[in-house]
Amino acid sequence: MSWSLNIGKVAGTVVRVHITFLLFLAWIFAASYASGGAATAWDSLVFMVLLFLCVLLHEFGHIFTARAFGVPTPYVTLLPIGGVAQLERIPEEPWEEFLIAIAGPLVNVAITLLLVFVAGAELQPSAAAAVDNLKIPLVDRLAAVNLFLALFNLIPAFPMDGGRVLRALLASRFGYVRATELAASIGQFVAFALGFIGLMANPILIFIAIFVYLAASSEAHMVALRAASRGVPVSYAMMTQFATLSPEAHIDEAVQTLLQTSQGEYPVVDSTGKPVGILGRGDLIRAIKTRGADARVADVMIAEMPTISHRATLEQAFKLLQQKSAPAVGVTDAAGKLVGFVTSETIAEMMMLQEALPRGVRIGPWSRPAGA
Repeated sequence: MSWSLNIGKVAGTVVRVHITFLLFLAWIFAASYASGGAATAWDSLVFMVLLFLCVLLHEFGHIFTARAFGVPTPYVTLLPIGGVAQLERIPEEPWEEFLIAIAGPLVNVAITLLLVFVAGAELQPSAAAAVDNLKIPLVDRLAAVNLFLALFNLIPAFPMDGGRVLRALLASRFGYVRATELAASIGQFVAFALGFIGLMANPILIFIAIFVYLAASSEAHMVALRAASRGVPVSYAMMTQFATLSPEAHIDEAVQTLLQTSQGEYPVVDSTGKPVGILGRGDLIRAIKTRGADARVADVMIAEMPTISHRATLEQAFKLLQQKSAPAVGVTDAAGKLVGFVTSETIAEMMMLQEALPRGVRIGPWSRPAGA
């Protein structure tokens, strides 16, 4: 994630802090200082740091559980709205996803119990809503907020853990794709409910509702893309007519290629036709502004372009796109020469074609079941 600073590594997972998180802490300190002086400001700052430490532990609950099922987690990022653990994939086995999803809220419950039975905290209903109230002990506020986080994350809506728990429960009966559709629909209903409550009570809920609605739609779309790519040879869906760039070419040559084509991504190949990187349209425009027309493509390209064999499936290409967060996946022949490439847009176009087919009609590897 861009605009993030690495602050260390825990058990093989890089911990990042987004710049907006630091700005958020600065804003909390300044606002508290203006309203209550230095004591209030430092108390608020310490509380927020401890709160986000709990959020980090929540994310590592997901991470360690996912790792038990062989799912790596390269990094976790702290944001003002919470934490995001970047799992390379979500297991499609319902019970595995259930355990990974529920692990985070259970960490918050465990922290609450430790604060109550070890640190002597008292669970006060008003403490979670009065985190800046110095009259309430810090441990009481921290215990109440952890319990709130556990309950809030169990709301049955993506991207909250409750949405993934719901999908896991539904998947055992309806299958992964249909379960995602149902969970996404429920999540969107929850988003409307949160938005309505926000209009009546707290405007912040409106922004949360928008975020939840978009996340639910995105999750359903991504799962549909993955399902549509399953079993399809990558050679049927890859882009085979495309322009390439040489790593030694200058930016002005790349600009000419940009103007002559409608591609969004440009594979960079060596003299033998083997891929050595990729240059996106946005990266090319930024390079013109920052480096000038004399810069070489090799200096501004993304040096790592994931590749798969031309005998692989489109589903494998889609997984690489997700796991590597890559703009494109190259397809190579037996000699390692680039013969095509796949982007998210390529798979989306394939899904549009599949949905446009009349029921029972088949074109190549694509078809729409008669009952769909």
